[in-house]
Amino acid sequence: MATLGVVVNPAANGNRGSGPGAGVIRELTAAGHEVVDLSGDTAAVAQQLAHAACAAEGGRPDALVVVGGDGMVHLGINAVAGTGVPLGLVAIGSGNDFARNVGLPAHNGLDALHALERALETGPRPIDVLRATGAFGTRYTACVVSVGLDAAVNARANTLRFPPGGGKYIRAALTELRKFRPYGYTITIDGERREMPGTLVAVANGTYFGGGMKIAPGAKIDDGLADVVLAGALSPWEAMRLFPRLYEGSHVRHEAVEIVRAREVVLEPLAPHPDPPEAYGDGERIGPVPMRIAVEPGAVQLLAPHVR
Repeated sequence: MATLGVVVNPAANGNRGSGPGAGVIRELTAAGHEVVDLSGDTAAVAQQLAHAACAAEGGRPDALVVVGGDGMVHLGINAVAGTGVPLGLVAIGSGNDFARNVGLPAHNGLDALHALERALETGPRPIDVLRATGAFGTRYTACVVSVGLDAAVNARANTLRFPPGGGKYIRAALTELRKFRPYGYTITIDGERREMPGTLVAVANGTYFGGGMKIAPGAKIDDGLADVVLAGALSPWEAMRLFPRLYEGSHVRHEAVEIVRAREVVLEPLAPHPDPPEAYGDGERIGPVPMRIAVEPGAVQLLAPHVR
């Protein structure tokens, strides 16, 4: 049996004292594991506890298990990156894009626990992460770093309580599109510099973001490369027509959209256009440009099915 550090999102479907979070801890304990509850009253406290446990010289857990949605995945990635401690996920959040990307059960705690137990027996698989650096320091992202209209929509969606899941992004997009003007970017992709006014910039480690949108249909989370999705300057009406196509991935066929595969992206604002919004990763605020985003191949050991 394993020693498992567990972090439960205090805001997701109850908290660690009641509801699904408590159920996960009970099930893991009943299965014979030694469970160390690293949850905190806030995400910031939980992040500190989880990182300290994973980075300790001695007594590290055999794995860190996060319980919740993509925000908890973001917390977990930042806690285990560079430590060698495997990451497990019980995906009971609202969006669960990371679970979609890696083939883990979502919205079903028992199925997720069974998948976790199997992975503890068979061993973890290495996955890539995105490392963003800037004035904010260093942050790791599992799925997608957004630095365009997509980020502005993410920021707006985070202020909404209704509707749940991906519906918040639709409501937020309609609000942001009313005032939208293309942002100015200087983008250097693997050393190749370009300047452009743009609507959307997303550096994708996986296919999904925003509660099921296929931002990068061809992206793979373990190939050592990111898919950089660029959409040039669009009017609010053109952007509104493009937005629904993100759900099926057909936006990639739009004449204003380009996808470039890369290992490193440097983003800077370009005057006189409006500055890009603050970047978001896995639905969580990262910080402002300028920033450097680099793929870290195999940086995290994930307790998930192996993909042939």
